[in-house]
Amino acid sequence: MKIEKVLFMGTAPIAVPTLEALAQLSDIEVVAVCTQPDRPSGRKRKRTPSPVKVCAQELGFQVLDPEKIRAVEQTLKDLKPDLGIVFAYGQYLPSAIFDLPTFGSINFHPSRLPEYRGASPIQSTILDGKSETALSVIRVGAKMDAGDILFQKPVTIAPQDNSESMHNRFGELAGELVPELLEKLRAGSLEGKVQDESQVIECGKITKADGGIDWTLPAITLWNRIRAFQPWPGCFFPLGDAGNLKIKAALVEEAQGAPGEVLDTNGEGPLIACGSDALRLVEVQPPGKKPMSGKAFLNGSPLKIGERLSSAPQRS
Repeated sequence: MKIEKVLFMGTAPIAVPTLEALAQLSDIEVVAVCTQPDRPSGRKRKRTPSPVKVCAQELGFQVLDPEKIRAVEQTLKDLKPDLGIVFAYGQYLPSAIFDLPTFGSINFHPSRLPEYRGASPIQSTILDGKSETALSVIRVGAKMDAGDILFQKPVTIAPQDNSESMHNRFGELAGELVPELLEKLRAGSLEGKVQDESQVIECGKITKADGGIDWTLPAITLWNRIRAFQPWPGCFFPLGDAGNLKIKAALVEEAQGAPGEVLDTNGEGPLIACGSDALRLVEVQPPGKKPMSGKAFLNGSPLKIGERLSSAPQRS
């Protein structure tokens, strides 16, 4: 299989190492990089290019960033790519696009497919308390994330991991796999395995409201939420009239009390009772301040043992 001209489609930071890896290969020409258009970002809502666009421009690649990828279909046809590589592009690809390269398109997906198809595979895996996952390399097909599996690389989720650390790890792993993927494709040694539809787990988009803390839930459930939603949307609960206190990191401890009750104000941070067991808040971010240790927060905090903290409003 002759693969020399690659079309890359990606947007999020997780996809940058893959593009960088392609740029290092002397026998590969990246004919174009498709990414999402510049979007408003930050408090000032300034239009900002995607991380992949920034990387592509630094590497000197042609960048295409249409609102709908069908708008550049003819341009892509004229480039005559041999292979498409897709990672975190953020837009549904019609068959006219993913079938356009001579040998079709390949997608990196950060879950052990068919588990966690959809928009939030890493967050959803952590939410479910998994200690293992995988990076799946699949053929792009008509149904999102449902293409034949070419191969999977196992990935361990450590207790200290959160979505940010896992995104970084998946991104680095995908970049490392690029030479192996191309070698196997050229050798014709990859046979796709059809996904078992009976094992599918779907996962949707995460919203800011998902980060609201409900103290009636078990501490282990909240701990997984804190890890899954770091850095965005973060987990938070109302701290009086001051605003929301964000929880950046926490530990589960065996302790009992009414949900939301402050059980301890010593040590590495406040200990808060949950539906079962309790959470020690070891890193927090008070309203309008920078993140700090739970211990530093206690030094200036009015929290008292026996005080009941409120839960955040929950999604209906």
